[in-house]
Amino acid sequence: MIGYLLQKIGYAFFTLFGVVTVIFLLFNILPGDPARMMLGQNETAEQVAIVKKKYGFDQPLSKQYAYYINDLSPISLHSANKKDYTYFSDKKYTGLKLFNVGESNIVIKAPYLRESFQKNGKKVSAVISETLPNTIVLALSSITIAMILGVFLGIVSAKFKDSWIDKLIQLVSTFGMSVPSFFSAILFAWCFGFLLHNYTGLNMTGSLYEVDDFGNGTKIQWKNLILPAVVLGIRPLAVVSQLMRNSLLEVLSADYIRTAKAKGLSEYTIIRKHALKNAMNPVVTAISGWFASMLAGAVFVEYIFGWNGLGKEIVDALNTLDLPVITGSVIVIASLFIIINIFVDVIYGWLDPKIRN
Repeated sequence: MIGYLLQKIGYAFFTLFGVVTVIFLLFNILPGDPARMMLGQNETAEQVAIVKKKYGFDQPLSKQYAYYINDLSPISLHSANKKDYTYFSDKKYTGLKLFNVGESNIVIKAPYLRESFQKNGKKVSAVISETLPNTIVLALSSITIAMILGVFLGIVSAKFKDSWIDKLIQLVSTFGMSVPSFFSAILFAWCFGFLLHNYTGLNMTGSLYEVDDFGNGTKIQWKNLILPAVVLGIRPLAVVSQLMRNSLLEVLSADYIRTAKAKGLSEYTIIRKHALKNAMNPVVTAISGWFASMLAGAVFVEYIFGWNGLGKEIVDALNTLDLPVITGSVIVIASLFIIINIFVDVIYGWLDPKIRN
């Protein structure tokens, strides 16, 4: 199992390296001067030159790429020269100096995602740390709704195969998969947050934390989570229910299930102790894939409901051409996607030991 895990981590490292390379090349071949994007409309030639020198934009593309990898790497090479971009200081790189190599230092540090162009030099890591938890809360809530209801509906659909209950669940699932999230978000916000507001008490927009009316700081508004979580969970719920139904029907037709029935075991016992675990493989894949995509694809839902998450932050960064925030957010999302896939592979290895061979 350890060898299997190390193999997956190795694949993940090379995947993340490729993602970082593609992101760097993509945003550095775009037209426009990053230094001028940072300074806005009233920049001078001297200011542009200072910014280019400070952030290494005056260097060849290959050297900028080396700087970029060096910034992201937890073990980095940094110059002892204050005029060099990679100069190690507590202000830019919070880390531990290991040893010297000539006039440079080998340093262990957290990945440095650089600074926002539009937020007065605020670190991108700080911007992401303020918004990512809200997106994770939203994604976890959505996938929990999808997993619990989807597995339950899938079991019910398989148990009553070809009945009106089965056909109704399949019809609703098909409809749920076909409706885009942005349309569902608008519909739910208008219906439950506006038309039925007096009955539901829900708002059309709102985030997890809101400023207290009496100036006593912020407070958590859990009710603002309900609508975006339900909307974001509709499509994965539909997929999970269909997968659970089909997978469970396939498992229930296996020889060992017929043997269990011949022994006189009840249908409930057969499903719970024998069929459910083996039928969960495609469901685990679907849940993991949807959870990872929720972290990246909740953009429309967050924006429509005014949910202060990473998706909404990415849209705002695109509108203001804040490239460090965009690239940093994409790298964080890609890293989370890879970590989730490794976790799923480990679960697969536990569910089916043959996969580890």
